[in-house]
Amino acid sequence: KSSSTPATPAATVVLLRETENGPEVLMLRKNSKIAFGGMWVFPGGRIDEEDYPEDRDLETAARTAARREAAEEAGIDISGEDFHWFAHWTPPASTPVRFATWFFVANTKSAHQIQIDDGEIKEYMWLQPGAALERHAKAEIDLAPPTWVTLYTLARSNSAEEFISKVDVQEPRTYETHVAKRSDGVRVAMWEGDSGYAGFDADSTGEQHRLIMSEGGFEFIHPDSWY
Repeated sequence: KSSSTPATPAATVVLLRETENGPEVLMLRKNSKIAFGGMWVFPGGRIDEEDYPEDRDLETAARTAARREAAEEAGIDISGEDFHWFAHWTPPASTPVRFATWFFVANTKSAHQIQIDDGEIKEYMWLQPGAALERHAKAEIDLAPPTWVTLYTLARSNSAEEFISKVDVQEPRTYETHVAKRSDGVRVAMWEGDSGYAGFDADSTGEQHRLIMSEGGFEFIHPDSWY
């Protein structure tokens, strides 16, 4: 059943830090009793009315919201001017609670003491993106498709600065997700550029830009020039 309710504007920030072994990303585990319960996510949440400037500019509001959420959920305060916008995600119309989310990335550079409230957020980890994907494949952590794709993209850079420099020279990616099941029952998320996207045809065999969400782990098929 499709929802005609517009998705609620939201924002998230991917916080990176450099280590001797490569970049790590801050992951937070949501309380199991709330939206995205039990999942590992980046700091973020809905854009509140007070986040909007006088001119109602949505990008400014998104930066303000992402900064506020990082402070509330993780105790990290980084200027919104240091946030680099790299993606915007809109979930399928069938999703019960929908957030149209701005994705920013920031390099924390210096060490930060993470503080979580043990209410909305139950746990945190600094993880290498590739290690997070491996833990997901082993069913040790639960990730939503936008989080998984973001980690996949991060894992293709050798440093936080390399990823941010890539982000700064390309247009932010827009993902309006269509989800369908293949004939074998496996759920598939598809995006613009996939031959099955418009018709919600997960069995389509043409051009592919999709995440195959098998029980044994996710597989991402995409036009390589995108990532």
